[in-house]
Amino acid sequence: MRVSLCVVGRLRAGPERTLIDDYLTRFDKTGRALGLGPAKIIEVEDKKGGGMSAEADLLRRAIPKGATLCCMDERGEVMTSPEFAQRLGQFRDQGTQDMAFVIGGADGIDPSLRAEARMSLSFGKMVWPHMLARVMLSEQLYRAASILAGSPYHRE
Repeated sequence: MRVSLCVVGRLRAGPERTLIDDYLTRFDKTGRALGLGPAKIIEVEDKKGGGMSAEADLLRRAIPKGATLCCMDERGEVMTSPEFAQRLGQFRDQGTQDMAFVIGGADGIDPSLRAEARMSLSFGKMVWPHMLARVMLSEQLYRAASILAGSPYHRE
C-alpha cells in the first residue's frame, strides 16, 4: 500500500525535513516486507491566495487517483499508536492500493474535502504547526509499521 502525504506549503531544508526524511526512510524499509510503502510527500502551494477551497482543489489534483483519503484534522479521531497501526493494517488487508494523508493550510482543510475522507485523524485538541504535524505523522507511520512488524521500537 503506497502512502502519500499531500500537504499545503513547502518545507525548506532544516531539522524538520531531516526528521521527516529519516522516518519515511525507516517506514519504507520496515514496511516493505509488510506490504506498506513506499511513502512520498507531495507539496502544493496556493500562490494566488485563494484560501481553503483553492487549496482543496490543489490537494485533489495531488492525491493519487483512487487513493483512500485520511484528513489530518483537529476534529478527527484521536487514537493510540497501536490503534493507528491496526487501522493502517486493515486498509492494507482490504486491498487499499494508495492511502493519502492530507495536511491542510493555515485555516485547515476545506469542509468539502474533509467530507470525502474515509478517515479523519487528530493528534489531539491542540493545533500543531504544519511542519511538526508532518514530522509527527511520519514518525507515527514508521511506528505503525514497527508495531505491525513486531519490532521493539514501540513499547507499551
